[in-house]
Amino acid sequence: MHLETDVCIVGGGPAGIVLGYLLAKNGISTIVLERSNGGKREFRGEHITYETEMLLKEHQLFEKVKAKGILKMKKVEYFDDGQIVKSIEPSTEVGHVGIHIPQPHLLTAVIEESTRFPQFQLLMDTTVTKLLQDGDGSYRGVQGIRDGEEVTVSSSLVVGADGRFSTIRKLANIPTVHLSHGYDVLWAKIPAPKDWKPTTRMLLVDGHQLALFTQTGGFIQIGWNIKEGAYSSLRKKPIEPLLEPLMKNLPELRSIVKEHLQSWDDFVCLKVESSRSDTWVKDGLVIIGDAAHTMTPTGAIGINCAIKDAHVLAPIISEAIRKQNTSTKQLKVFEKDRRAEVEAQQKKQIDSEKLFKLQFAPVQLI
Repeated sequence: MHLETDVCIVGGGPAGIVLGYLLAKNGISTIVLERSNGGKREFRGEHITYETEMLLKEHQLFEKVKAKGILKMKKVEYFDDGQIVKSIEPSTEVGHVGIHIPQPHLLTAVIEESTRFPQFQLLMDTTVTKLLQDGDGSYRGVQGIRDGEEVTVSSSLVVGADGRFSTIRKLANIPTVHLSHGYDVLWAKIPAPKDWKPTTRMLLVDGHQLALFTQTGGFIQIGWNIKEGAYSSLRKKPIEPLLEPLMKNLPELRSIVKEHLQSWDDFVCLKVESSRSDTWVKDGLVIIGDAAHTMTPTGAIGINCAIKDAHVLAPIISEAIRKQNTSTKQLKVFEKDRRAEVEAQQKKQIDSEKLFKLQFAPVQLI
């Protein structure tokens, strides 16, 4: 199979799908290639900020996503020994401290809107294996496999939106520095009690963060920060010591935790790191989202950075295609626009991780 398009986006997550929608809306022919087959996928970064809410509204997407199901967080609470020691509430203008949007809801809504444009095409179950270059070394498409058949997509521009383990970044030989943060995260999901409020709850356990994120559909996602590389040794021990601080601080969860978290197989371990790539652009190629700058789970900002990348990049690509100029110089505007902010957010994540304990310090009365 051979296809031709203006832009080939590799990766059908939030960054790739939102970018594909924006480009098609601007009249740019776009093909999105996604490795998964559209079946059940596990997602964890699903909370958006007020800024991202405003971006989705600007592009007439928020109400479409909202119709699929969202949940606005009303406050952030910090617990110590079963007591709330600090509470953060939103301003009247914002009205929330984050919105839980299941990624399937976001992706489905945006894809449905995208397919209204004849310029948009999505190919699932497609694995990219090779980048194509012209005689001058500019990237001009990809080769891959779909349903056992070789697929070639010729394009004026390739966008790598394929996540932290980006194939496009590797094939384009873009050097990347991976930064360790000294911890990994164990993720689990349990049903929420009937009267559970839409809040984010934070606990301090053995110097590490334990976070509970309320989700749509009546669930709670729990993230335990553990010492980096400790999971294999933890699995050899009983699970009860891990769960006890959670049940002690939030006794209303005790019966649910005991029922739904009975073995280590009920958890997923995520290796935590951030990354910085030497460049985000080459002639005929751009990388965005986690492919360009992996974020840690702190602050749940990864999905927000990815969507803002798409928002900033779309008009730059549209201009490049219309000028028939997808050179590094033309595309570098995107990196110049975004890199400083992204790296500042990565630094803020590191600072937040170091200062997390201070959130539980007693308030000094004057």
